[in-house]
Amino acid sequence: MPEKAAPGLRPARDMAFFLEQALAGLTRQIGQGRVICALSGGVDSTVAAALLHRAIGDRLHCFFVDTGLLRLGETPEVRAVAEHFGLNLTVVEAAGLFLGRLKGVEDPERKRKIIGRTFIEVFEAQAAGLLPRADFLAQGTVYSDVIESVSPLGSAIKSHHNVGGLPEKMNLGLVEPLRELFKDEVRLLAAELGLPYDFIWRQPFPGPGLAIRVLGAVDEDRLNTLRQAEAIVQAELKAAGLYRGIWQGFAVLLPLKTVGVTDSARTYENVVAIRAVESVDAMTADWARLPYDFLAAVSRRIMSEVPGVNRVVYDISTKPPSTIEWE
Repeated sequence: MPEKAAPGLRPARDMAFFLEQALAGLTRQIGQGRVICALSGGVDSTVAAALLHRAIGDRLHCFFVDTGLLRLGETPEVRAVAEHFGLNLTVVEAAGLFLGRLKGVEDPERKRKIIGRTFIEVFEAQAAGLLPRADFLAQGTVYSDVIESVSPLGSAIKSHHNVGGLPEKMNLGLVEPLRELFKDEVRLLAAELGLPYDFIWRQPFPGPGLAIRVLGAVDEDRLNTLRQAEAIVQAELKAAGLYRGIWQGFAVLLPLKTVGVTDSARTYENVVAIRAVESVDAMTADWARLPYDFLAAVSRRIMSEVPGVNRVVYDISTKPPSTIEWE
């Protein structure tokens, strides 16, 4: 009889065996078809792309959609990742489309679903332009995405853009080679595929991008404010040697303003929240006990370098009852 795992622990998955089985499964599912992949540059989508590239080679074509909801320098980083793995990549500029559809939308579920549906529209349009045409859409959906989007009790926690945002009818078959894996297992698979160490431990970034970190309505001015604050958080985590030790650290722009003082004058400006958590698979998380000196340095930089911000707060909530992202 096989040995049972200790309570609260999952049996370790044999990633070499999983890789072998995944490649065989992809070959069966896709046949001689062609696949387009939603490449974000994050760990999940890039591991999915690397796996598919090993299975079907040049019949995989990756598309990176610049939604206008990305962090500073995201597009050049994605190009570099694609070149490193020898992936066919097309960059699609679609910021105007996404921001236009999100204009005035405050509800987080509506934002997620708008982004998900728009993603599919963009990919199907790109697929139609390929000769020969693509037959499948690949996504880096992981198991935690599925659990949070489709609750067995009928009440989803939140819709992930690659699960709850999909339309009921698509012209493409769906390929999700990581759907049964948690994030920690995806990292193990990345190592099995030979991905670089620094890339394997890149922190998660949500599919809807900064749209769910700008609380409330999204516009270019608020996105630019958040981009600058986010860049400072990332840079300081790496400089302090804290980046690898936490699951995720990022900035959130709140939908309120507070009174402050600058050069002896009253200000009424934005609030930025810092969120940093420790986790294994994103199903549960605890807030990271970051050093006070680090938090002070991040706060000073954001308030002095990011126009329109006069207050920084730190989120000390666990998951559950909170989620990691604010929306």
